[in-house]
Amino acid sequence: MATGRLGVGETLGALNAALGPGGPVWFKETRARHLRVRDFLAPRQALRARFGDEQVPEHVFHAVASLQGPGVAPVLRCAPTPAGLALQLQRPAVFQRVLGSVASYATPTRPASPGPRVVLHCPALRCSPDALRLSQLRAVLVADHLARTLRTQGMCVHLVPAVRDPHMPTFLQKLRVDWPTASARASTETLKSRVLAELTSLHDGETLPPGVLGRLCLKDLVEEQGHRAGYDPSVDNCLVTEDLLSVLAELQEAVQHWPEDNYQSLTVAPDASVDSCIVVHVVSCEEEFQQQKLDLLWWKLDDQAPLRQKHLVCGPVKVAGTPGTLMTAPEYYESRHTQVCKASALKHGGSLAQDPTWIEIFGVLSVATIKFEMLSTAPQSQIHLALTDSSISTKGTKSGTFVMYNCARLATLFEGYERCMEQGLYPTFPPVSSLDFSLLQDEGEWLLLFNSVLPFSDLLSQTAVLTCVSPGLRVTAHTEMVCKFLIQLSMDFSSYYNRIHVLGEPRPHLFGQMFARLQLLKAVREILHTGLAMLGIPPLNHI
Repeated sequence: MATGRLGVGETLGALNAALGPGGPVWFKETRARHLRVRDFLAPRQALRARFGDEQVPEHVFHAVASLQGPGVAPVLRCAPTPAGLALQLQRPAVFQRVLGSVASYATPTRPASPGPRVVLHCPALRCSPDALRLSQLRAVLVADHLARTLRTQGMCVHLVPAVRDPHMPTFLQKLRVDWPTASARASTETLKSRVLAELTSLHDGETLPPGVLGRLCLKDLVEEQGHRAGYDPSVDNCLVTEDLLSVLAELQEAVQHWPEDNYQSLTVAPDASVDSCIVVHVVSCEEEFQQQKLDLLWWKLDDQAPLRQKHLVCGPVKVAGTPGTLMTAPEYYESRHTQVCKASALKHGGSLAQDPTWIEIFGVLSVATIKFEMLSTAPQSQIHLALTDSSISTKGTKSGTFVMYNCARLATLFEGYERCMEQGLYPTFPPVSSLDFSLLQDEGEWLLLFNSVLPFSDLLSQTAVLTCVSPGLRVTAHTEMVCKFLIQLSMDFSSYYNRIHVLGEPRPHLFGQMFARLQLLKAVREILHTGLAMLGIPPLNHI
């Protein structure tokens, strides 16, 4: 790697290559009880399938033990065990390499050349907040998070639609959703002319509803090779309205004109064709059928419509004891916000409600609660919400509040160090190159580095993967990965922080270990902040 950064993917690739031809065998350990004795394992059964009943050849042991290469972590030992071939890294050396360059592990890697151009279309944002159902809110949050992760991987992302409802920008601001607002409407004249030329003859006596220009048959497109995979066979015709043409005109504009100001660091080829972009419609399950009609209508009316249109369909959101369709997104937000304020009042007293600082904190906690509830589950799966006060407790380990609580604990830790340093109890932070990371002997320290800091960049890359080349209409995205990662990181940090007194007695012989631990927790803090930024959630210094 050009940056000299160690990578889990690079290490696994080198380990598998050392075994010779064949599929991947090695995997990274993540559980604490396994990490006490090994970091990677080639399972016995997989080795038997590769080498038969014979022992692993001696040259393989030698190749693994002397493993080297760009991004490959240094190996300490490799030995056969009842579970298989176990490998342990030179942990002090890995600590030194990673913690000596924290920024390169906490910051997403920008590719040298731009990735694909992606239009993210979220139809739910054409309504007013009061009409936004919970399943549509989920689609909005998935689209916003996906846009952030795609951009970190160098992809040009154009968000559609531009919001027109006057109340929607304020609501999106509350949710920390970054979405464009409308300026002028795109012209629909060309599309309207094409519609009038393609209109299906009306049956005798049939009248069209007010505002409908006519009826277009879509059955031929459903049956065409290349367009039919995944489309509902019951799609027959479409009543074309001015509003529908306005939607298509905005999509046309999006694929033909890209906002240059958003991508100043990326160079998009001036002759990039429409077919070089991918249109991903992020829809709730209730909206999918109508979106299929819109896809087909676009192809029918526009010869330049992109061939790659995919649907990221978000599963339903069910509220315990209440039909999800009866609760709107603003009602859900207000419910969570009220619970956050109530919990804080019980903990700190009721005078906080008028404090501007705490008003901001309440808003962030409410958003964190909502986003972790909506984004911790794979987007295609159903979500069950329990609107109880326990959902915003810091004592649970699965909530956004718990993650923010540990974010605040990290801030408090470093504020405590700064305060003690100003009082002369601790020296200033020494150069990282002078730290002795062999003093990091607690298993929780390796757990934080090996499961959180080291693989974070790989995680962001996996989150940005869209399987758009597969046949079929639907696309999958792993928008749940960042939330799950941050929850596990917070659990590991909380367990470590509850056991280890990081800011020890102000005695010189203890400073070395304290600074090594602080450097590790600096990396954890940076990873946590970057992960929260991928969700549009600012870090908190106290709760």
